[in-house]
Amino acid sequence: MKYLVCFLLLLPVGAFAQKGSYADSIVQYRKEYVKDLLADPRGPIKPAQAKGINFFAPDRSFCVWGAFTETPGSVPFMIETHSGKKKPFREYGTVTFSIHDTSLTLHIYQSIDLIKDAAHKDDLFIPFNDETNYDVTFGGGRYLDLSIKDIKNGKLLIDFNKCYNPYCAYADGYSCPLPPVENRLHIGIRAGEQLFVQ
Repeated sequence: MKYLVCFLLLLPVGAFAQKGSYADSIVQYRKEYVKDLLADPRGPIKPAQAKGINFFAPDRSFCVWGAFTETPGSVPFMIETHSGKKKPFREYGTVTFSIHDTSLTLHIYQSIDLIKDAAHKDDLFIPFNDETNYDVTFGGGRYLDLSIKDIKNGKLLIDFNKCYNPYCAYADGYSCPLPPVENRLHIGIRAGEQLFVQ
């Protein structure tokens, strides 16, 4: 996977007893994210532009457990991208959860191309839109990366504090998947990466 799995899965319940431990973990995660972004030779921005990368303050209310439901026998389909090209994916399942007392469901996808790669065969992908788009977040939606291994006893931890922008939020010339209509959330997810400021 391109980014780290939500490390909360590895922590015991008491690990959050220390004040600020969750926020500190998110800050560290984001430092690694920016470092990886800038190190990518195919990346969309240069180190001098890093100051334009912005995030919402860490908020644990946007890190929630959801109920996972597998989608057996799903048929591969093509997802539109910002460039007009299409990329093949299959629906792996759905996750249902609550944010601020609102019940939500997101569809989880698996890249047909990556399934063939042993290093990425377990990668899962959630592209989504929400009510912050075109305001304080990128209009083309944001992404979450997960793994099949993150699914524990029918549960999946969704941490929107780790959602990030596609490369298309920074520059033209990339084929970034557009979130399918079923992944349009009708609330504002004020967590994760914000608009890039040039």
